[in-house]
Amino acid sequence: MAFIYNLFKRSSTFTLSILAATFFFERGFDMIGDTIFDRLNEGKLWKHIKQQYEEQ
Repeated sequence: MAFIYNLFKRSSTFTLSILAATFFFERGFDMIGDTIFDRLNEGKLWKHIKQQYEEQ
């Protein structure tokens, strides 16, 4: 418990840790959202059907 108290004793470290956590949460949430979207739309997106329209 003392580690957390010492880590967040100064407001600058508290703010920096909040910003870092927000950044990593946003990146992870975005990746999960994209994965779910791709799975729900399998076969409908351009990256899934472009081989049907490309010239050989």
